[in-house]
Amino acid sequence: MTRPTSRRTLLTAALAAAAAGAAHPALATPTAPRGTATDTATDTAAATGAGSRPDAAGPATAAGKGVARVDYHGWTTYTDWRSGTAKGTRAVAGSRHGVVIGTPAGRTEYTDPHTGKKATWDYATWTGPARRLTTPASELVASWNAHTPAGTWILVELRGTYTDGKNTPWYVIGRWAAGDGDIRRTSVDDQTDGRSTVWTDTLSIDDTASSLRIASYRLRLTLYRKPGTGSTPKVWRLGAMASDIPDRFTVPASTPGQGAGKELRLPRYSQNIHVGQYPEYDNGGEAWCSPTSSQMVIEYWGRKPTKDDLAWVEPEYADPQVCHAARYAFDYQYAGCGNWPFNAAYAATYRDMQGVVTRLGSLGDVEKLIGAGIPVITSQSFLKEELDGAGYGTAGHLMCLAGFTAAGDVIAHDPAGSNNDDVRRVYKRREFENIWLRTKRYNANGQVRSGSGGVCYLYFPAKPAPAQQRVLAELGIR
Repeated sequence: MTRPTSRRTLLTAALAAAAAGAAHPALATPTAPRGTATDTATDTAAATGAGSRPDAAGPATAAGKGVARVDYHGWTTYTDWRSGTAKGTRAVAGSRHGVVIGTPAGRTEYTDPHTGKKATWDYATWTGPARRLTTPASELVASWNAHTPAGTWILVELRGTYTDGKNTPWYVIGRWAAGDGDIRRTSVDDQTDGRSTVWTDTLSIDDTASSLRIASYRLRLTLYRKPGTGSTPKVWRLGAMASDIPDRFTVPASTPGQGAGKELRLPRYSQNIHVGQYPEYDNGGEAWCSPTSSQMVIEYWGRKPTKDDLAWVEPEYADPQVCHAARYAFDYQYAGCGNWPFNAAYAATYRDMQGVVTRLGSLGDVEKLIGAGIPVITSQSFLKEELDGAGYGTAGHLMCLAGFTAAGDVIAHDPAGSNNDDVRRVYKRREFENIWLRTKRYNANGQVRSGSGGVCYLYFPAKPAPAQQRVLAELGIR
């Protein structure tokens, strides 16, 4: 399979159409940087970070074979946090088990590449045990939930072991803080060893036509705080979704099931009423499908920013919480709001919330979640004629699934609506399922481009109801 020539999808253009190195090794720059080229096409193959990915894997099971193709595993319990290798961190129990800084392992300096600000930090690390995969993976996406008070931040890294026994480097998946006063949250470009590459937030095998895959992986956290303070980040969920599905332009159709006729009551927010607002965050609302979708689901669960949180937003702007979500999901390296784990981490900054990035196998899986009261945020790309009623085409777009009609068609809260009243849409089941789950598609010029392969965000309470817990466990999430 070929790799994209561009660093990132030009999501701004796609959704505009819809509207019309340091001392501590964890901070070191990776070796063997990869050069990138710029592709100015709207429907580019570089669908990375904002809706679709290069060579994305597909549904959770191979059709008719029952072979697990997606493995999500999360570390969340007190036992989990004690199972890793700690250097200066300690596991804590309580209402939410997690890992925090105990006695720092050392001190280091970090120069923020986006501000030029150099600062000294105490740090401590937690390295998780190896997660061996039943089906070796061509892609991995990590996600995390954490509290980072002022004066703290975290680094998330991933290291894979190939099927030939060799290791990848420790790849940086994200330098992250809930706020933007201490560091600018960021992914890291140009990370490759010539066999695998990090595309914004996704670790991918370079040549998926070969037999090379990732057989196991480890995750590493580095927690930072200002020297001489007692503050600490607390991470209460760290996990990764590993997947490997053969390429497909079409997927088997599912039949309506237990979710038919059920609709959840989500708020309706349009990204397009924010066009031109805060262009420093990915050119404004025209590219805010991901944080707009996130905000709809966060508020479905009864959480929202406080008045003080929103004090920075211009008072004449409607739905200021959407501006807030865009700012605090923004990835300063990717220069966009579509970093998948950054959106999940933003959702988890709200009281007693969790967020994960994973892949699902069919709309039947979505029906189970809807039936349990859990909305789903999906990522898809399509031509205008491939989704009746959308009125646009896109190289990468996020929307919320709120339910199903009695006939089993999809009820979506699509942030590409021209206004809030235009957000609720009904899309044909077969059309929607195919554009969401496929891994390959054709653009308007007949060129092969990638699809997201069933990527979704799932946001749910820290203590789900029993029925919700059962459904999540069935989908590999605990």
